[in-house]
Amino acid sequence: MDNAINIIDKYLEPGSKVHSILIKHSMSVRNLALKIAEKNPHLNINLPLLEQAAMLHDIGMIKTNAPDLGCFGRYPYICHGYLGRELIEKEGLHDVALICERHTGVGISLKEIIDNSLPLPHRDMLPVTVEEKILCYADKFFSKSGKHLSNPKKLKKIHSGLLKFGEDKPRMFDDFIGMFGIYYVYQE
Repeated sequence: MDNAINIIDKYLEPGSKVHSILIKHSMSVRNLALKIAEKNPHLNINLPLLEQAAMLHDIGMIKTNAPDLGCFGRYPYICHGYLGRELIEKEGLHDVALICERHTGVGISLKEIIDNSLPLPHRDMLPVTVEEKILCYADKFFSKSGKHLSNPKKLKKIHSGLLKFGEDKPRMFDDFIGMFGIYYVYQE
């Protein structure tokens, strides 16, 4: 994890708003991802890869225009996955880089990119490996905005957020539930 923190510190100024948000969010995602892995030993999950990817998956947000998060780049936020891939590939972490690219939403297909004229490279950005799927799933439980970054979202909120991107998106999320289970008790 120290290597991931060093990489974050290289691209985001320690103490800045974006640094604080990224660290809190990534730690929450990491903790859930590792809990999912612990409960699913039959999946032979690469734990060091999963932990490192959980910490670095959103690093590309620094290049986006998301002022609420302290980001003042030139790209729309939807680009943060592939931008993170580019940054992390420069660090030589190619497996982590792919996870960065493939975690957005529940993944984005080439067809969606083309049909919706998304400002993304024309390639599938869907989670493929078990580590990518776990990270994608765990990430949906935590927001990067609001006061309570480490409080997991309720399933209803996750589903309604995903529904904005297509009726198939909540079903894809539910497939993750079927694969990995749910590990939070939701408070009303």
